[in-house]
Amino acid sequence: MRLFFAAWPPPQTAEALARWARQFQGRPTPAEKIHLTLAFLGAAQPEKASAAARRVEGRAHALPIEVAKYWKHNQIVWAGPRETPAALKALVEALHFELYRAEFILERRPFAAHVTLLRKAPKPPLLPPLPSMDWPVREFVLASSSVSSKGSAYGILERFPLRSG
Repeated sequence: MRLFFAAWPPPQTAEALARWARQFQGRPTPAEKIHLTLAFLGAAQPEKASAAARRVEGRAHALPIEVAKYWKHNQIVWAGPRETPAALKALVEALHFELYRAEFILERRPFAAHVTLLRKAPKPPLLPPLPSMDWPVREFVLASSSVSSKGSAYGILERFPLRSG
């Protein structure tokens, strides 16, 4: 079991993104697995991760899904905001700080707000505009990922609400 922190979209937003992605070649992310990873922990103790996350204070905000791009180096099509919203950036910084304090080892690359929609995708000739959608971020979650012969499965272990306003 591997652990990660993420923001999950409302079901209608996830379905709109999945439907958009299915028009391309590659392996589309199923709607129920679409999420925005905030921090990847790998194999870790859930209790220790939860304790760190409980110390994080963040604000609820909207996540605009405005652009779609192709990353050739890992053959994915992703969608996300043109610029990371300030509230999301502050949430990720606070979460990473508390995880470092709890002695978790995180990737050192800068956070890039992106949602993977296709894997193993050849370069598409043109990415059409994304559908208009809302993604309110009112909480973040500690999630688990396990792999079996049926593929990967995600489970939500704990939810951490964000304050309004």
